[in-house]
Amino acid sequence: MSEEIQVPGVSAPPGFRSGFAALVGRANVGKSTLLNRLVGVKVAIVSPVPQTTRNRILGVANVPGRGQVAYLDSPGLQPPPAPPRRAPQRDGAPGRGGSRRTGLHLRCVARLRTGDEHVRGELERDRRDRPVILVPNKIDQMNKGKLLPLIEQATRDWGYVDVVPVSALSATTSRACARSSCRASPRAPALPLDYVTDQGDRRMIAEIVREKLLARLRQEVPHSVAVVLDRLEPRPGGLLHVDASILVERPTQKAI
Repeated sequence: MSEEIQVPGVSAPPGFRSGFAALVGRANVGKSTLLNRLVGVKVAIVSPVPQTTRNRILGVANVPGRGQVAYLDSPGLQPPPAPPRRAPQRDGAPGRGGSRRTGLHLRCVARLRTGDEHVRGELERDRRDRPVILVPNKIDQMNKGKLLPLIEQATRDWGYVDVVPVSALSATTSRACARSSCRASPRAPALPLDYVTDQGDRRMIAEIVREKLLARLRQEVPHSVAVVLDRLEPRPGGLLHVDASILVERPTQKAI
């Protein structure tokens, strides 16, 4: 991109790039795991339960000597409804909230297959006014012999600015993803942010408690649980004492 942003009184090294990028994709493709790896610290909870992410999460990644990218992780896109006559998902539905305000999309997929038309259709909407990077995640679970030809096809036929296969568990492939995000961002000084995430301590602690509940309860209480912090009290040695209430939808779930 040739766009360059000038901020009065703020300088940056030559060629430094910065901007906002949305991590978008279906549920359970590893967006939150990738966000944590890109940022370098845990800013989003991770669970095999679909739709674990309920709110928009921002995490800032710094690429030394190259730039800075603020990633937005949102709830996963819902699959298209089975009956063809039903109305399609609205732009404001889960998975697209906040992403329209970003300059770059990272489309995360857990599989990359020839003829994956629903992914192509979603990307056509994304590409109307912003570049899109295709991020096939979980490549450690993919057939390597089939992956490279599909990447070549996606680059040639689908119009991505880049295709970056990653395993969100690998620091090496995640760094490649961060560098690609920087290259697709405008030349600009560092973002005026003094944090790595916009999640406050109280929200982070409540989310970590919910993450442990999801890991232990599994299907018994999949999406009915919420956590509210009642008290957060510092203790000697840098510890925190936490009192939290666990909320469920139905009285019968309290016993669980």
